[in-house]
Amino acid sequence: MAEFIKIYNENPNPKEIDKVVKVLQNGGLIIYPTDTVYGLGCDITNPKALEKIAKIKGVKLDKANFSFICNDLSHLSDYVKQIDSSTFKLLKRALPGPYTFILPGSNNLPKAFKKRKTVGIRIPDNTIARTLVGALGNPIVSTSIRDDDDVLEYTTDPELIFEKWKNLVDIVIDGGYGDNYASTVIDLTLDYPEVIREGKGSLDVL
Repeated sequence: MAEFIKIYNENPNPKEIDKVVKVLQNGGLIIYPTDTVYGLGCDITNPKALEKIAKIKGVKLDKANFSFICNDLSHLSDYVKQIDSSTFKLLKRALPGPYTFILPGSNNLPKAFKKRKTVGIRIPDNTIARTLVGALGNPIVSTSIRDDDDVLEYTTDPELIFEKWKNLVDIVIDGGYGDNYASTVIDLTLDYPEVIREGKGSLDVL
């Protein structure tokens, strides 16, 4: 059964962060808060963990639309082809924030994503998420945890999330109530930014 860990967004406890990072490094799955909805994530460098998430979501890994959660823009060059200055300025304006940006994938993508032409990059405005990624040293591959409820698309209460997911993951982080609006998804691989999904992030950044 998963461990339920309380971490405060204003001042994440280094011991608790370290515990979660060790679980990620060992191929574990975590549920953690972002600046939008709670996410299900694993270490980008662990193929078995990636397969586990794909299985839970009922998708093939090479077809899955997972996001890469980064703690700043320094990881971009690892996974994204060179982008022009106007695109970079847009990213700097919008991030950290409730956006997922679709960008052209580079040749350095992990084996599981080698066939992908694009990647979704997220830098959430959430200290817990960014501290985890910083301590891990590479991105967390992530997907939103949707609800089966037709009215509420996303569960916002960490205790309810724990009850539902405790047998599927290794750690559920209680970082306070989540949001029930997902990130705004913007495709930057075309000649102009295209909004794929309007979510929490304002379109004023464009």
